[in-house]
Amino acid sequence: MTDQAHHGGARERPSVTDPETVARHDEYWRRNIRYVGILLAVWFTVSYLCGIVFAEPLNAFTVPGTNFPVGFWFAQQGAIYVFVVEIFVYVWLMNRLDREFQVDEGSDA
Repeated sequence: MTDQAHHGGARERPSVTDPETVARHDEYWRRNIRYVGILLAVWFTVSYLCGIVFAEPLNAFTVPGTNFPVGFWFAQQGAIYVFVVEIFVYVWLMNRLDREFQVDEGSDA
């Protein structure tokens, strides 16, 4: 079985040996890990800190237009909403990063 047939007909990728390619690969992953770290910090802040640790002080406030205490809202709904928004933000960031480093799926066609 050829390498192309093994990978579903995708064209063969060049080997990563030259220092410039290695440096670009390292920078791509550094930026990816930075995005993941920032998004995880936001998720932790909203789900754990706002929903558990600071729930009591936040419960002194209510979500505008409702009688829900803010701490309760973060624990029950807010963390989920933020997580879903973070998924879309991560997709947007990674698509932008892929285009910048010319590794987006659209460039193979």
